[in-house]
Amino acid sequence: MMWSYKKALYIILGLFLLVSCQPNEPVRQGTLQINLCLPMPENFSPSTNRIIGDPGMTENFELPKYAYIVVMKQEGEVWSVWRNAEIVLNESAWKKTNYYGFNPTRADSIYRYTEPVQFLLEGETPQGRVYAICSRKKLTFSSPIGSIDTMEKLLNWQFNTADSIQESLQDIYSTPYNFERGGDYYCVFDCSTGHIYRLDLILYHVAAKVDLKWRVAENKRINKEDPSAAIRLTYMDACHLFDGMAYCFKPMENVLADKSTSSTARHIVTPSNEGLWWEGRSYFYTIPYTTTYKPGYYPLQMQMATNGSGYHYRTIYLQVDTSSPFVPWLRATFNLNDALDPGTGDEITVDN
Repeated sequence: MMWSYKKALYIILGLFLLVSCQPNEPVRQGTLQINLCLPMPENFSPSTNRIIGDPGMTENFELPKYAYIVVMKQEGEVWSVWRNAEIVLNESAWKKTNYYGFNPTRADSIYRYTEPVQFLLEGETPQGRVYAICSRKKLTFSSPIGSIDTMEKLLNWQFNTADSIQESLQDIYSTPYNFERGGDYYCVFDCSTGHIYRLDLILYHVAAKVDLKWRVAENKRINKEDPSAAIRLTYMDACHLFDGMAYCFKPMENVLADKSTSSTARHIVTPSNEGLWWEGRSYFYTIPYTTTYKPGYYPLQMQMATNGSGYHYRTIYLQVDTSSPFVPWLRATFNLNDALDPGTGDEITVDN
């Protein structure tokens, strides 16, 4: 009798242990490893000057020091934030490597951040999207990164472009939300259980490059009878540049009611020698925007002067593709056929 009692007790205890060791639900877990990457032109070197043309100016880039990353997941039709991070980057961890990823071309290269950002992801569906913005200078946003909890808030997230940020707009990169690969957003991942998913997260410029050229008519460059009457371009000012809140992930969808008039951001050129008085080139980076007044066009506002006087103001509307994920390279060539008049400006023709 005692043996039967003990035997029954052992059987019950064994069954309890067996049941208690079985998980109720399988826990899926994966590691998302993100490698930040910046596409660079051939022969690019950070923090050094690179000649773009002769005559011309120089261009300077600096690699980012700050990264802001948001990982999104989808449950049914609803997107929500899975993880987010604000990271101070190690400048020495950026390394130049060849690029063999999506649509490579000969001599393409990238700067890869060699200290991958890792997220441990748990859940039944370890798939999602990654959005990121990187900058040389610390950014301020329309709301804290921790307050973003929906896709709508993420896509409407903005950063402040005023003050010192104007000086480093060329050093801000992000993941455009409408860049697709194979019919889907290009920065997607799928972490299988217990596996590491490595994602090369390629970020692109949020600021457009504006390339200005000027050329004085050759027959107006020298006047032997009256040297003071020869035409010299002495002042060029791209004024009222965008300095408001710009979208982090929608770089081509910044829209104002009309062209900016209150902004003090500007790019000034004052040619100071004989060669550049007559022909030259300068460029800058700015946040592209369009207006409800003239949709599909970027309003480039210019002030120019010849021979130290005759200041003339005009707006040149440059067509842009607002459906593109990438910011454009805008160009305008100013042909000066006579001394400028503050009035009509008929002395200038513009090619763009």
